[in-house]
Amino acid sequence: MGMMRGAHRRNGGGPDRTVVRARVRQAYRERMSATQRSVVIAWGAFTATFGVTRAITYTLHREGAGGSGGIAVGGRHIHHYNFGIAALFAVGAVAVRGDERLRRHPATAAAYGGGVALVVDELALLVDLKDVYWAKDGRRSVDVAGGLIGLTGLYLAGQEFWHAAGRALLAGRREQPDRPAQARPDGPRASGGRPA
Repeated sequence: MGMMRGAHRRNGGGPDRTVVRARVRQAYRERMSATQRSVVIAWGAFTATFGVTRAITYTLHREGAGGSGGIAVGGRHIHHYNFGIAALFAVGAVAVRGDERLRRHPATAAAYGGGVALVVDELALLVDLKDVYWAKDGRRSVDVAGGLIGLTGLYLAGQEFWHAAGRALLAGRREQPDRPAQARPDGPRASGGRPA
């Protein structure tokens, strides 16, 4: 860590980004177990997938695609929860048959989180068994709830890591070179000890 403190800076500005990334990676490896890392990756994938899915569907809806937007095969709309279920099937297969290396692989955790997000996003459709996805009633509350669940879970899953990463980023900011002090006139002083 001492070697990182004296790291060279690039572009005459703040701390070397490579050093900051190395500190965050070090905190990630040292502050979290393999299980915690998998949970953080899964929550991160959930949050990102949910957010991207909502953005895409809002864009389709805003541009007039309505309920027919998205993927269609042979004129039949394919709901994205199907991709979520497929991802969960794949994760289940890895859990049941895969070796430990595959179970702990970051892609497995990401597929799980992303798959859950795709299913949760269309949960109303699955519960009611009718296509109510584009209905305005309650949609905003579901969006906000999903986003808050994702962000809260992501924070709680890796709380120790996030704190260590924050400290590493703040330490990098503190290492920025001091800005040159503004030149003060050394001219004669008026009464009261103030510069003239």
